[in-house]
Amino acid sequence: MNTTYPEILTGIEKLNAWMKERRYSDRTIVAYHKTLEVFFRYWGPKKLSELSAEDVTVFNNNYILRKNLSASYQSQFINALKLFFSINNYPAMKIERLIRPKKSFQLPKVISEGEVAQIINACANIKHKAMLAMIYSAGLRRGELLGLKIKDIDSKRMIISIRQGKGMKDRNVPLSQVVLEMLREYYKKYKPMEYLFEGQGGGQYSERSIELVLKKAVRDAGIEKNINLHMLRHSYATHLMEAGTHLRYIQELLGHKSARTTQIYTHVSNLEISKIGSPIDKLNIKK
Repeated sequence: MNTTYPEILTGIEKLNAWMKERRYSDRTIVAYHKTLEVFFRYWGPKKLSELSAEDVTVFNNNYILRKNLSASYQSQFINALKLFFSINNYPAMKIERLIRPKKSFQLPKVISEGEVAQIINACANIKHKAMLAMIYSAGLRRGELLGLKIKDIDSKRMIISIRQGKGMKDRNVPLSQVVLEMLREYYKKYKPMEYLFEGQGGGQYSERSIELVLKKAVRDAGIEKNINLHMLRHSYATHLMEAGTHLRYIQELLGHKSARTTQIYTHVSNLEISKIGSPIDKLNIKK
């Protein structure tokens, strides 16, 4: 990033402080910071006072769209800019003209219960097995799993306490008896000190490492699909839906603020779809 103009660095630092004060997640703060760095590096020679909404359009067309970056990245970029120029009071930017891209509707990708079992059973390491089982068994996000501490597991009430999940919300989810037995075996072997799953040197297990754990398990299971960690969460919700669990309960378990977010799983559940017969079944078709 061009540091010729200290006002850029000062502005980003002010935004970071503002976000921390309002308890934005560390991930969001880092993402906004990196997005702003890319934008200001692109327009290096320009001062803040010289930047306009037209420059944002040029950056969007020549950088984001040309590189075929996702709509979510584009939205993140607009959100970061809106906050930056609003908090730093640069009215010349005319942030009301910064429009987020239209969201595309995509069904969540899920895998079958059998495939979930294959993946978990493919883990020879009890630590890796317990981590993947935890994500699926409770519908956890990656960050929620890695943020779990030993004290968050209540084996008497059979509850897992998710603290400061997405949207800075706490929630409780059921603890599976199968997973509890895995955790006990894992704990005896690894003896974590603070976090439920820790790295080799202590502290939180890394996001990159858990991704590699899943990738290896999928490969060892002989599954030729591009499966990511969030698909385990999607599959958990979909399998609950197919088992007849009420949508309101699934919303609470997933930590969704709005039921509209949870309703997407009604589109991928095969339970009701499979009950709908095709008109061709009533026709006298010769074999």
